[in-house]
Amino acid sequence: MSPLPPADPALLAATARTIRGLSMDAVQAADSGHPGAPMGMAEMATVLWTRVLRYDPADADWPDRDRVVLSNGHASMLLYSILHLAGVRSATLPALTLDHLRNFRQLHSPTAGHPEYGHVAGVETTTGPLGQGIANGVGMALAEAWLRERFGADLVDHHTWVFVGDGCLMEGISQEAISTAGHLGLGRLNVLYDDNRITIDGATDLSFSEDQTARFRASGWEVLSVDGHDAAALEQAMLAARAQQERPTLIRCRTTIGKGSPAKAGTSDSHGAPLGADEIVRSKQQLGLDPAEHFAVPADVTGFVRGRDAERAATREAWQERLAASEHGDDFARYHSAPDLGAVQWPSFEVGTNLATRKSSGAVLNAIAAQVPQLLGGSADLAGSNGSLLKGFDYVQAGAMGGRNLAFGVREHAMGAICNGLALHGGVQPYCATFLVFHDYMRPSVRLASLMGLPVVYVYTHDSVFVGEDGPTHQPIEQLMAMRTIPGLRVMRPADAAESAAAWKLALERTDGPTALALTRQGLPVLDRGPGKLASADQAAQGAYVLSPAAGAARACIVATGSEVPLALDAQARLAADGVPVQVVSMPCWELFEEQDASVQDAVLPPGLPTVSVEAGITFGWSRWADAHVGIDRFGASAPGAKVAAYLGLTADAVVGAVRGLL
Repeated sequence: MSPLPPADPALLAATARTIRGLSMDAVQAADSGHPGAPMGMAEMATVLWTRVLRYDPADADWPDRDRVVLSNGHASMLLYSILHLAGVRSATLPALTLDHLRNFRQLHSPTAGHPEYGHVAGVETTTGPLGQGIANGVGMALAEAWLRERFGADLVDHHTWVFVGDGCLMEGISQEAISTAGHLGLGRLNVLYDDNRITIDGATDLSFSEDQTARFRASGWEVLSVDGHDAAALEQAMLAARAQQERPTLIRCRTTIGKGSPAKAGTSDSHGAPLGADEIVRSKQQLGLDPAEHFAVPADVTGFVRGRDAERAATREAWQERLAASEHGDDFARYHSAPDLGAVQWPSFEVGTNLATRKSSGAVLNAIAAQVPQLLGGSADLAGSNGSLLKGFDYVQAGAMGGRNLAFGVREHAMGAICNGLALHGGVQPYCATFLVFHDYMRPSVRLASLMGLPVVYVYTHDSVFVGEDGPTHQPIEQLMAMRTIPGLRVMRPADAAESAAAWKLALERTDGPTALALTRQGLPVLDRGPGKLASADQAAQGAYVLSPAAGAARACIVATGSEVPLALDAQARLAADGVPVQVVSMPCWELFEEQDASVQDAVLPPGLPTVSVEAGITFGWSRWADAHVGIDRFGASAPGAKVAAYLGLTADAVVGAVRGLL
């Protein structure tokens, strides 16, 4: 990119003043919010958007745009202000208006308290939980590098910019993300650190004293330090960061929180509450703004911010011409579309053999990978155990982005957030894997994927006390039900290899949210679903289905998930031998079943029919579907898995007893 002619310092300063004024006014009008960070970061945003950023405000979804992440999401008015000034819009989302800013933090307003993906053009991810954004940014930068390896710089040639604050760098997820980015040499990742040394409780020296420069350099980053209020110095540092291609760059921007406020600048008082009407008057007087004006946007500021829009549009149009002329155009479109599973050669599994669902999942995953080139993922150092390795493909490494396996290391929290960044970037279908019990380490990232509706797939193996000898620290008990409490997350627990294939198909066909697969360590029988036998696993698409009807009029129903389905079938046979016909329902996915019409639900779980649930986890919640429960409402024990299950009462005898108890 050619160097720009020098900017008018007066217009740079006026733009920063305008951002400060808008931020003060919006927070005051809402009587809620965080004015200090936007006021302190105003020059950073001004320089980035007017002097450095590659974007076209008329097309916020242009694939080759620079990405901007506000990891310190409480500074949302910084982002909303500059997006309004720039007029950023997309085909589906209009530009922010002053009325949107006036309705900051109000019901149904797109200007939520923390930026929300899909509500505002130019908001690349939902942030607020500190540290998530920097990990999302790592995912976006990784996606850019991975796609550039495939399509070349003519089609993929952008950078990722992440604003972070002290709180982001305190959160543990930030170190996981920083380490990953440095290891992978993500040279197009640039982090702008609002180094204001203030948090809600006061100065950061209360709790945060390590040398951030040394920390980042030790993790393989370039580090630059500037005065965060010096526009010329900021531009020079950002251009240097953009030129650095071998390693990610941290730009330490020494700033004053609440800059411009006579009484509250540099203090925690400006962090998380309105400045107050009187202080806003004094602040505007000090800044050279008219205290009588609210939400003021001078015409020369708008003209300055948008002054290069024709050039920006021309850059995008030239890219579109290159795409249209490229031999890679069809593949580029394929990568940026939902996975096409039409050509997948789904594996077959021999009936009666014992096969852990983690292993059948691995076979299915590799069959999918052969036909879905945008599939990219990995494990938190458990690839062999999780069955998550794409065979025949290398690991992605620094300077070698041709692989399709990601080595996340033992970094579950960042793994989840990086996958969110991969999905947000586009061009990648991400998945990640670990033991189910370690979902707890990544739950915040999973929650945000659900909130944003991202089609990330989580492969969670070793899904019950059948983990065995590793003991209660590694045996999931409450995790299945805890995942089901996350709105928008589909939790699928297949009963055999056929349901594993169905689960993967459903997960990859979904475009509006994430899916978690809960898979066994231990072998399970491949069920006989031939003619006249058990029902087809295709019915898993409705969440629950009658796997084995009763031999005669059913007197009861057993509903089970995953590894407990064979247990339910055993109990069904024992009860039938005693003249008690019962039906067995496999329920691989509560969430899909909840979406069905009442007629479907009633056909599977008839109202009034005594029903027993069976699942190797807590029974809390099962009263929605069943009258009695066989489960585990305590932590496990260290012993071979089958012995632990028997000790905890997870047996066919217990299921038979529960059914008889209802009858």
